[in-house]
Amino acid sequence: FRKAEAVANQINDEGGHATAIEVDVSIAESVEALVDKTLSQYGRLDVMFNNAGTLRPGSVVDLEVDDWDLVMGVNVRSVFLGGKFAIPAMLSSGGGSIINTASISGLHGDGGAVAYAASKAAVINLTRAMSTDHARDGIRINAICPGTIETPPVMRMMEDSTALEVNLRAHAIGRLGRPDEIASAAAWLASDESSFVSGEAIVVDGGLRAQSPLGRLADPRPEHLR
Repeated sequence: FRKAEAVANQINDEGGHATAIEVDVSIAESVEALVDKTLSQYGRLDVMFNNAGTLRPGSVVDLEVDDWDLVMGVNVRSVFLGGKFAIPAMLSSGGGSIINTASISGLHGDGGAVAYAASKAAVINLTRAMSTDHARDGIRINAICPGTIETPPVMRMMEDSTALEVNLRAHAIGRLGRPDEIASAAAWLASDESSFVSGEAIVVDGGLRAQSPLGRLADPRPEHLR
């Protein structure tokens, strides 16, 4: 939460308006309070970015039941609750945009992370169903499916040089994605520039899904990155 406060303070110092609010995205009352505070402070809600996520490794045999519940609570229940409380607020102000973070893991069955893959597939279809219900109300609802992104948790999982090399080869562009590249996709979906886009799962993966598995045998990185 301290990081969120620091970002909010920076935005305010630079002339913007931001408030950091601590929320448990898997608890209905907490998400409802978030929306209520937003309305009381800013008067309306135009964009909801459901971006919380977690991962617990394991096959369906290995994974603990509590870990399954945790992943589903953070990754799927949070999207349901975000939509449940954001949509009525958006209806009262004439529309809005909801953006849900899914993953390319929701588009194919990644081994070793069964809960994560299932949760992200659920986010994609939940996004489509929500869009079907509310697009005519002026509320656009889309998902972003990132490839492997250079975040601290991801990089900790790739301390093994072999794991990093495998992921570099998997992305046709020859590198991992950056958080700001996902933020740019979210900003586009939040803006009127994407006004005819709803119910989509936008893939931002550096060419991972476009590449044949055979293509991953070669090193696609430019010479200066090898």
